Parts: sequence; C-alpha cells; structure tokens
Amino acid sequence: MSTSADGIRVRCKLNYPGFDLEIDLAMPGKGVTALFGPSGSGKTSCLRVIAGLQHSTQAYVAINDEVWQDDARQWFVPVHQRALGYVFQDANLFTHLSVANNLAYGKSRVAQSQRRVSLDRAVSLLGIGHLMDRQSGTLSGGERQRVAIARALATSPRILLMDEPLAALDRARKAEILPFLENLHIELGIPVLYVTHALDEVARLADHLVLLDGGRVTASGLAAELMTRLDLPLAHGDTAGAIVTATVVSHAPIDHLTTTHFPGGTLIVPAINTKIGQTLRIRVQARDVSLTLTHQTGTSILNILQVTVTMVSPDAPGQVMVALEAGGCPLLARITQRSADALQLAPGMALYAQIKGVAILG
Repeated sequence: MSTSADGIRVRCKLNYPGFDLEIDLAMPGKGVTALFGPSGSGKTSCLRVIAGLQHSTQAYVAINDEVWQDDARQWFVPVHQRALGYVFQDANLFTHLSVANNLAYGKSRVAQSQRRVSLDRAVSLLGIGHLMDRQSGTLSGGERQRVAIARALATSPRILLMDEPLAALDRARKAEILPFLENLHIELGIPVLYVTHALDEVARLADHLVLLDGGRVTASGLAAELMTRLDLPLAHGDTAGAIVTATVVSHAPIDHLTTTHFPGGTLIVPAINTKIGQTLRIRVQARDVSLTLTHQTGTSILNILQVTVTMVSPDAPGQVMVALEAGGCPLLARITQRSADALQLAPGMALYAQIKGVAILG
C-alpha cells in the first residue's frame, strides 16, 4: 500500500506486565534519527514494530510513500516483504562462512530488479574489501559489525534499523566504526533509525532525536536543539553538551590543530583529518565552557566566543546550567552557583564563552 506522504510514521500500543508502550511519532524520511533513553524505555520495541517482528494494537507504520502496517484497514506487510536492513548489537554473522559469503546471503534475499544498493559500494563505504576471504569467526568486534552493516545494506533496504550496534564494543572499536556510520546515510541516502543510550553516539551521528522514557515519547526534534533544552534532562549533568556544525577553514600541521568556522565564530580544535571546506560536527561539553564579562587576553584558552544568555537553570547542588546562543547556535555552560551570582547572569545578557581547544570533541 502506498501513500503520498513523506517521512516515517509510527503509531502503536504494546502491553506487557508492568510496562506499556504507547507512541505516535512522525520522523524525517532521511538522515539519522536516534531513539534515546534508558534501558526499558521502549526503544527496541519501537524498532521491532517497524520491522514487523512485534505485533501491536492500533498500529500504523509508514516509510515515506509505503505503508507497512495499518490496523484500521487490516493491512500488514510480512517481515520478509519489508525492504529494511536490521543491525543488532550482536553482529549475528554466519561464523562458518567467509565475509564474502555472508554478504552474498544478504544480496540473495533481494530480486535483481529491486536492488538499489550496490554490494561493491557497501563494501567500499565500510572499508571491508580486504576482509572478503576471511572467516567471519576470526574478525574483531568492530570488523564483525562493519560486515553486519554491509550485509544489511546488501538487501537494498528503504530504511536501516540499528539496535545499539556499538554497545558491545570497547572505546577503540567504537572509534574505528563511527566514521563509517557517519558516511552511510550521506552517501546512500537511506534513512537510519538508531537506538542507543550513549550520548556520544547521539552527538556524533543524529540529525533528529526522539527521547523515550517509560514507553512514552518525552520529546522529538532536531538533535542540536533537544540536547540544549534546559527543560529536558539531556541538557543537565556531567555529560551535557552542544552540537556545533562547522566548516574546516585551515590546518596547522606543526601545532596539530584545525581551525573551523560556524555562525557563532571560530573554533580551533585538535587536528582533524578532513579537507578544507568540509563540514563536521563538533561537540562542546558544558563542563568545558567558562564565562567571562570581558574578552580576555594573555590566556591559554584558544576559543573565546561572544554569546548571549538565554536561560539559567539549577543543575547539581551548588551548580547551574547556562543556556547560551552564539550567532544563533545553542551552547551550554555548567558553572557554580557562586560564579553565576558573581556574574549576575540573566537572560539577554551579553558576555564571552571560553573553551579550551583540547576539550573540544570532533
């Protein structure tokens, strides 16, 4: 069944002993949408409903112009007929098969006439060409997940569902695979629904963000906006921070620094291997931002931005979170209540934000 609407629509109700899931979501039909929340909030259940693996009542599931479920019309597309790729926390590869044969299995599930993603392209994007002859059981965790993603892409999906794909990996393996995930939806134009409870993955990957708690949607919108909204728990605590989209303007190889520009000014960050003119996402954590009434000189701080206070909210005992705006871009600063009182912070106040270059995360 087709529809003229664009975007992803999911409406469903699930009832378990001690837990109810009731959501009604409209999400973009492109880019990466992260479903974020604590364990047991309903993230995985939502993915399973979309995939058709979990039957719910009063359900409606549409991916851009195609309806996969509409209980009001008694319409249900079986799982095997839904053009989706599903990547789990465990790669679930056939360990007795080579990487090439694992990928061939994914490709075989799609008729020639319905193939929209080139297997060679998927292999190239995920950097696994050198692994094709390896037995899957001999791969590292990061390599297994990259092969699992390539196998999901080999099915030529209209949407990619990813259920905490990095949760079982250590920090080094996560750092290895994140750049590949960043490029996937850009290169292939396939919408991604990404389940996670890791804020660093949201900051690195998500365009749109859905917050879930207790089986209900608490907020949905642009990731950069939701991460800095002081009425949401995401913008509080030691992990709070802002996402800045900036353009690379120069590199200083001797100093191992990269200079970027965004509407709020210039940010100098640890060297990033990117081309001049390329855009990138920078995470500025609230705990790394200090505030001053005047532009400082004779300081080791590389980044000093003119900002305006938009809101001040209590945080941990004796601390406050300050919402700021720099050229229309939101930032956060986490400071002590004593400092906020000394500066006499109030909405509309103009001052300067200071950010150490080594503290900024690319």
